[in-house]
Amino acid sequence: MTINWFPGHMHKAQKEIKKVMSQVDVVIEVLDARIPFSSANPMIQTLKGDKPNIKILNKADLADPEIIKLWQARFEQDDTVKTLALSANTDDRMKTISNLCRKLAPHRKDSDKPISAMIMGIPNVGKSTLINSLAGRTIAKVGNEPAVTKRQQKINLENGIVLSDTPGILWPKLEPSCCGYRLAVTGAVRDTAMEYELVALFALDFLAKQYPEALEKRYKLENAQIGDEALLKLIGSKRGCLRSGGKVDMHQAATIILNDLRSGKLGKICLETPKMMDQEMAEFRAMIEAKRAEQEAKENKDKP
Repeated sequence: MTINWFPGHMHKAQKEIKKVMSQVDVVIEVLDARIPFSSANPMIQTLKGDKPNIKILNKADLADPEIIKLWQARFEQDDTVKTLALSANTDDRMKTISNLCRKLAPHRKDSDKPISAMIMGIPNVGKSTLINSLAGRTIAKVGNEPAVTKRQQKINLENGIVLSDTPGILWPKLEPSCCGYRLAVTGAVRDTAMEYELVALFALDFLAKQYPEALEKRYKLENAQIGDEALLKLIGSKRGCLRSGGKVDMHQAATIILNDLRSGKLGKICLETPKMMDQEMAEFRAMIEAKRAEQEAKENKDKP
């Protein structure tokens, strides 16, 4: 599945970020703790360069805590990176973020100039909620859908730190395809940009393998490992998603499953691990290299 969803304001935001990045002391990157790899936009790494980085694994209340620890260990192999797992709408550890900013910008300790921290992240990872929690007041507009923030703004936290907010940035094509699916499962792209049934089937395939007990408990199933399409039909039938003639409304069933996963009703779930993503990216790079070699061979063959 390739989702093309790259609003014009995001292209403009990239240009604006490049202009001001030299003035930034610390980059705060907000990730979805359920998909730390897929929600880490590769453009952010390019934009921030070697700036110190705090990776916030947000929505930790919805994610598998053991897998969160694996991701934190992976990210902190980079000496310039610190991580913090939290839930921006309920957590009381906002001071920890400010303290990390000071630790990563020691040159501002005796300076009259405040620490400049830029907060970045793809849509719908909870960036605006985090900003409001840090500020202790409603500053950023919050919405349960991607792309609510449309332009940059500066927020003085009044503790020696000034935040530069940026619109949620998503890359033009979500590749490899599994990353696109995971972003769709968690709601990082608009529901109108995807086919609900395909996304739900992807989620069910993963959950049946990794979290079968969660499915069986939530939907009162005897066995979740019966195949994703059969599972979608069974859950739809159990939840009354029926059309005339007793046919299951697959879209309605898909909506129930995705809403349950996104709201945490299926339990604490992570959709990817570091080891899984290493393997997927190795396979993706091998596929790209094979296509490149095939194209070169074709071009050479066509030469006179």
